[in-house]
Amino acid sequence: MLTLLATTCRVLWARVVEGWRSEEGSAVEKVILTAIFAALALAVGAIIVAKVTAKANAINLQ
Repeated sequence: MLTLLATTCRVLWARVVEGWRSEEGSAVEKVILTAIFAALALAVGAIIVAKVTAKANAINLQ
C-alpha cells in the first residue's frame, strides 16, 4: 500500500514539474483572457451607466 502511494506521488509530481516547464503559449492565452475580461468589464459598465441614466431621467422634478 505504501509503495502504491509513493509511486502515485512520484507520478503526480512529475506531471506538476512537466506543467511548469511547458508554458509555451501561456503569454498569448493570458493576453487573450485579459482582453476578454476587459471587454466584459466595459460592457457591464456601459449597462450600469445606461440603467442609472434611465432612472435619473425618469425622476420627475416638478
